[in-house]
Amino acid sequence: MWPGASHPGMKTLRLSILDQSPIAAGSNASAAVTETVTLARLSEALGYHRFWVAEHHASATFAGAAPEILIAALTMATRRIRVGSGGVLLPHYSPFKVAEAFSVLSALAPGRIDLGVGRATGSDAITARALQRDRHSTCGPGDFPAQLAELLAYFGPEPGFRDAHPFAKLRNLLPHGGVPPELWLLGSSPDSARLAGEAGLPYVIADFINPHGARLAAQYRASFRPSASLRFPYVIAATAAICAEDGETASDLRYPIIMVMALMFRGEIIPVPSVADAKAWAARNPADAQPIMRITHGNKRQVRDGLGQVTAEYGANELMIVNILPDSASRRASYNLIAEAFDLDSNLIYSAQGELA
Repeated sequence: MWPGASHPGMKTLRLSILDQSPIAAGSNASAAVTETVTLARLSEALGYHRFWVAEHHASATFAGAAPEILIAALTMATRRIRVGSGGVLLPHYSPFKVAEAFSVLSALAPGRIDLGVGRATGSDAITARALQRDRHSTCGPGDFPAQLAELLAYFGPEPGFRDAHPFAKLRNLLPHGGVPPELWLLGSSPDSARLAGEAGLPYVIADFINPHGARLAAQYRASFRPSASLRFPYVIAATAAICAEDGETASDLRYPIIMVMALMFRGEIIPVPSVADAKAWAARNPADAQPIMRITHGNKRQVRDGLGQVTAEYGANELMIVNILPDSASRRASYNLIAEAFDLDSNLIYSAQGELA
C-alpha cells in the first residue's frame, strides 16, 4: 500500500526533493551529477522523505538525461530515503524495458524505488526524433494510456495481463526480487489527472510548470478509483522554493531561475547563470524578468508559511521541493533551512495547513 494511503482523514504532510541536476555557467555536467549524489545524501540526513531526479535531453541547463543511471548511483550513496524518477518520459521507451530497468533498481534497494512516469518529451522536436529507434514515426502522447496500462500490468496485482496476452509470461521474469517499484503518474494537465485517478495511482502535479494546478488535484480526486495498491487519492505538489537566512538574499537567488525559464520559453537553452549575471540581465530586460512560475521564497518563517499555502491549495499529502541555483552552497543551505523550518530532524509531522499534527 502506498505511504499515507491508509485513511482518508490523515492529512499528514511529507517533504521531498526533486533534483534536476542543474549545470552552472562555467561548470559542467560531471560536477552537476556529482552534486546530485551529494545532495541526496544531505536530503537523507535532513529527514526528507524521497529524492527524485528528472529527465531532460540535449540540454545545456540540466545534466540528468538518464534518471535510471543516476538512481543506481543514489541507491549506493543512501540507505533509507526513497529514490526515484521525476520522471521517466515514457513515450520515448518500451514499457517493458522501463519495467526491467526499474526492477533492477528495486533489487538494489528493495522498498525504496519510485517509478514516476510522464508523457512529455523533455526535449525539442529534433531531439525527440533522435531518441526514437523508428525515425519514421513521431514521438507523441497518443499511445501513452496503452503504455501506462502495460506498466501497470507488469507491476500491479495479479493477473496483470488479460488471458493469452503475449507479454503475460514476462511479468514473472522481472528481476526485482519480489519487491517491485512503486508507480506514480506525473503531470500538469487534465488528461494526466484523469488517467492517474482512473488507474488508482498516486499523482504528482508539476506546480513549478503549471502554478494553477489546484483544479487538477480536484479532477484527480473526482476521477479516482481505489486500486489494489492505493485505497485513497494521494497528491504530491512539486513546487519551487528558495530559503535563505534573510528575505532579500532569497529574493536575489530567484533571478537565475527566472532568467533560465524566460529564455527557455523563447527557445534559448543556457547553463544556469550566476546571481550577479541574472540580476544584470533582469535589469536590462524588465519585461522578461517577471516570474512565469511560482517560487516560494524568503526566510524560514516566510517559506514555511508560503509552502503551507501551496499545500492547502492542492490539499497535498506531500510537497516535493525543486530549485535551480547556480552554486551548491546556496542549494544545500536552502534545503537545510527548509528542513529546519519544518523540524524534519525531530520527525514531527505537519498537517496540510502547515500546523503540527
